[in-house]
Amino acid sequence: METLLIYLLVGAAAGTIAGLFGVGGGLIIVPALVLVFTAMGISPDILTHMAVGTSLATIIITSISSVRAHNKKGAVDWRLFGMMTPGILIGSWLGGMTADWLSGAWLQLLIGVFAIVIAIRMWLSGLRHSGAEEGAGILPAAPILAGAGAVIGWVSAIFGIGGGSLTVPFLSRCKVRMQRAVATSAACGLPIAIAGALSFAVQGWGNTLLPGWSSGFIYWPAFLGIVATSTIFARFGANLAHRLPAKWLKHGFAVLLCVIGGRFIWLNSGLLAL
Repeated sequence: METLLIYLLVGAAAGTIAGLFGVGGGLIIVPALVLVFTAMGISPDILTHMAVGTSLATIIITSISSVRAHNKKGAVDWRLFGMMTPGILIGSWLGGMTADWLSGAWLQLLIGVFAIVIAIRMWLSGLRHSGAEEGAGILPAAPILAGAGAVIGWVSAIFGIGGGSLTVPFLSRCKVRMQRAVATSAACGLPIAIAGALSFAVQGWGNTLLPGWSSGFIYWPAFLGIVATSTIFARFGANLAHRLPAKWLKHGFAVLLCVIGGRFIWLNSGLLAL
């Protein structure tokens, strides 16, 4: 019962932060699940992979809800989505395979570094205003978009995120209007989550270290608890975001990511000495 409550709280926190900062909850879900799975006594060899795989599975549900909301406003560029999706599907599947080749310690270390990088970008974005040139450019050719999708999918699957922190900056550089970039990024998060979660399920299938109620590296009790609250609290976070200064929000989340990333790097710093 206590563990279920923790999953519900993780979902609430992830949903609130996703709504507040416009990023996928995976940046919160993965570190939180690593802590929970460690307390449960799950083997360090697989607990990080389980955290990432489970995070991707939850993003499937939250992405569907997000895409429906954006599509009602006509903000999703489905043509752009179609050009990026083939690459996303391939990259996300390969991301799951890549993560499976890494030890749990190396995976945590890389997640820590990634969190610090995103934190720095978010902090800097809070110091400047951008968007003057949005919507004025020409999109790259379809093969380039597919290649970008493959890279975004690969990285996102490794870290258990929906890819918004990568897709939105890429589309912004392509001069896509911010509202359209965010909406299309939300749509791209769905194939990332589906292909990534399936890859993690396949890579972990039959692993003797897995606890019950697992399908490969997806742990269903955590999935159900997180999904039950994340969607509800995402709306709460979105409403709260309109009441708080954007600069404070970005700086606050950047500090949180630095703490999370720093902890993962510190715990696995011995790998850097090898």
